[in-house]
Amino acid sequence: MANLTSEPPPGQALLIGASRGLGYAMAAEFVSRGWGVLGTVRTASGPLERLKADHPCAVDIETLDLTDHDQIRAVRGRLAGRRFDIVFINGGVANRSPSDTFAEVADEEFAHVMTTNVLGVMRAVEAFGDLVRPGGVVGVMSSGQGSIANNTNGTNDIYRASKAALNQAMSSYGARQRNRDCAVVLMAPGWIRTDMGGANAPLGVEDAMPQVVDVLIEQMDHAGLRFVDRHGQSVPW
Repeated sequence: MANLTSEPPPGQALLIGASRGLGYAMAAEFVSRGWGVLGTVRTASGPLERLKADHPCAVDIETLDLTDHDQIRAVRGRLAGRRFDIVFINGGVANRSPSDTFAEVADEEFAHVMTTNVLGVMRAVEAFGDLVRPGGVVGVMSSGQGSIANNTNGTNDIYRASKAALNQAMSSYGARQRNRDCAVVLMAPGWIRTDMGGANAPLGVEDAMPQVVDVLIEQMDHAGLRFVDRHGQSVPW
């Protein structure tokens, strides 16, 4: 007789940008919950490979640079027959001098931030978003600094602009998906201690990531566009 109290089967997550930092922490958190994870990395050595060695049946790895459109298309082709409960794209860089205004930032640095944080992420969203099963989640790592309404101190101009542009692009994507049974989620995880967040951030990855994953899982079977924080609260656009 079937065990009616058994847990439902684990889900499957596609995590684009799981080499390190928040992306790797998300992969590790999903695996700790029994999920299967396909994560992408830019180079073939690092924490995700060690996670795969410890959980060979739960972790698959593809090599992908978000700024390489040909690589995105090639990986998408290899995954054509797969379906995932959650597809999440984690891509983000900051300019070397966060205090630089638009008058001060170098052209090539501005282009790198925008190409990575907006163009690369959205190309991945467009490529991999249709691999989400009905009722699943297409998500990106946004930031509270992408909120125009909450910008009261006028700092981090370039990074803020890239995340606000990502939010706008995801809003357009969400509008095109309105008749599709999936959630489109922009996640603002908070200020977290990572290489990019810095040592002064108040949150550790180990504190924030379980909350982030909780919220992403809660979005399943709730179609629509949402900009939320790690507590599941709406963030002003």
